[in-house]
Formats: sequence, structure tokens, C-alpha cells
Amino acid sequence: MYLDKFRLTGKVAVVTGAARGIGLAISEALAEAGARVVLTDMNAELLDAAVSQLSAKGHAAEGELLDVTDPGAAQRVNDAVVARHGRVDVLVNNAGIAISNHPAETMSDEVWNKVIDVNLNGVFWSCRAFGKGMLEHGGGSIVNVGSMSGFIVNRPQEQANYNASKAAVHHLTRSLAAEWGARGVRVNAVAPTYIDTEMNAYVYEDKEMFRHWVGGTPMNRLGRVDEVASVALFLASEASSLMTGSIVLADGGYVCW
Repeated sequence: MYLDKFRLTGKVAVVTGAARGIGLAISEALAEAGARVVLTDMNAELLDAAVSQLSAKGHAAEGELLDVTDPGAAQRVNDAVVARHGRVDVLVNNAGIAISNHPAETMSDEVWNKVIDVNLNGVFWSCRAFGKGMLEHGGGSIVNVGSMSGFIVNRPQEQANYNASKAAVHHLTRSLAAEWGARGVRVNAVAPTYIDTEMNAYVYEDKEMFRHWVGGTPMNRLGRVDEVASVALFLASEASSLMTGSIVLADGGYVCW
């Protein structure tokens, strides 16, 4: 009974920013649980490689190009997926960027707007497009990838843009959950700590950064992509059927200190 709640057999899932890192791990987790996964990304070469990687493992995977900063792009992808498969049951909004080490007093409009456009606007455009279809079908699960940075201010890097964007994603998650809960669509978020990915590999060469990142974590390590993917699978599945508007920290205890 209980293990069956984690299964997504027959479900169609869309993951943004899925070509590598956390997004690819989440795509694999959903596929392992039985979902047909549509990986989306704006990098065609990486996207093709990611789809091939999952397909080679026997998973039902396909790709769609998606620039989340284009307000109409998510609707076009939704329409294409619905035309092929009839509906979208799960959406994971993973696409995001960080542009750090920009003190607030000298941060340019371009740097501020770029992060907000991807991390916040992109999540809303996708929730709006795919959520509308879920509401029409009377059910669905949306998982947003927030961050512990929506709870704390990171150090030593200055990144007011990133922190603000992730805090906004958390409250957007709650707002949509409140609007859509009675209509069968759940909206939750996972809020990770620093994750050991290609994008964060530079921390191993920066002793001061490493001291704050790892030394500030009670578990004394970076997180792994599979650890975030496991939480996303839980939130996407019926195992979390009583949860909506929840922000689940997967932070190694970072916010405890």
C-alpha cells in the first residue's frame, strides 16, 4: 500500500532545467517511479544528451526546448505535450540561475532582472501554463525548486537577487496552493542547501567559501542531487497527498545555526 503511493505509473511529468544537475536527477527519479518524463531546457545539445541517457536506461523520456523567461513558451510546450499524451500530471520547476558576488549597492539592473526573470517569472509562467491544464483535468502536482536561501542570507557571497527570488518562489508556492487546493492541484516546494554539482565545483578551490558552505552545515558536507530528487519525487507523488503549500528543507541542517 505505502510503496505504491510513490509510484507514478501512467503519469506524464514535465521538468524544467532538466538537462543536467538537479533537474536531470529529478527527471530520472520520476521516470524510475514510472512516469513518462518530458525534459525541458534551453540548451539543445545538453537536452538531447540527457534524454538519450535516460532512454538508454529504459525510461520513457523525451525532450522539449523551453526558455522559461519567454511568457508564452511554457504554454506552447504544454500544448505540445497535451497533444501527444493527453495531459500533464506533474510539473517540476527546477530551472534557475545564480549570479553571486554582486553587492546590492552596485548591482546592475541587468543582473537583478536576469535572476528574477529566470527564478521567479519563469516559475510563474510555467505554473500558469501547466497549472491551467491541471485545473481543467481536476488534478495535478507541482513541485517548485526553491532554496534554503529563501530562509537565510548566504555568506560570504552577496546575492540579494537570488535570495529574494527564492523567497518569492516559496510564497508563490503557498499562494498557488491556497488558490488551487480545493480544485485538486497541489503545489509544494523543495528548498535545498548547497548541492555538489558541476556549477558549484569551484567551491573546492575557495577555502573561505568552503568554510562557510560546509562548515556552516551541521552534516558537514554538500548535498547530492539524488537527495533533492528523492524529496521532489515524494512531493510529486501521492505519498504527499495531504501536503500543499509546504516548503520542504533539504539543507543538511544549515538553517539550524
